[in-house]
Amino acid sequence: LGGIAGTGIGASFVQIRAHSQDASADKVAPPPLPEAFGPYQKKSEEGNGVIQMIDLLVADLDKEMQEAEVSEKDSQADYEKMMEDASTKRAADSKVITEKASAKASTEEELQAEKEKMAGTAKEHMATLEFISALHGECDWLLQYHQARKEARASEIESLVSAKAVLSGADYAFVQTARSKGFMARSQ
Repeated sequence: LGGIAGTGIGASFVQIRAHSQDASADKVAPPPLPEAFGPYQKKSEEGNGVIQMIDLLVADLDKEMQEAEVSEKDSQADYEKMMEDASTKRAADSKVITEKASAKASTEEELQAEKEKMAGTAKEHMATLEFISALHGECDWLLQYHQARKEARASEIESLVSAKAVLSGADYAFVQTARSKGFMARSQ
């Protein structure tokens, strides 16, 4: 399939020209010239409307371009100011973070020292409580057996007085004045 758009119809360009032997037949008089328009005149209102509209569009375009340039310059200045402010704020925030991190580290050190101090104080407190408990036990024992010890001491003093008298010559041969209950005997 060949030809035009795959239809099978062949295309060919052929130019046919009639040749004539007569030179006079080829020369025919040209047609008359068309009428002239006359001298050039400027169209006042018909052309001015379109030109004025184009001038107005050009003026509007110039005005919009100037507004766009001013707006872009203002936007660029605002952007630069914002970036400068952001940079200053980042620097200030970074400084604050550094200060707070330092304060936190210092506070954590103080906390650790206080915890260690508290642990030492707690151990000391426990030792004090144990000592007080031991003293309390001793005091309770002394109070519990005070009467018995008092009687034992009185009996011992009486025995020493008797012994002294015997040694000095007195005869208290086996005289019992009071009954002793014993040093650790239960008091009633």
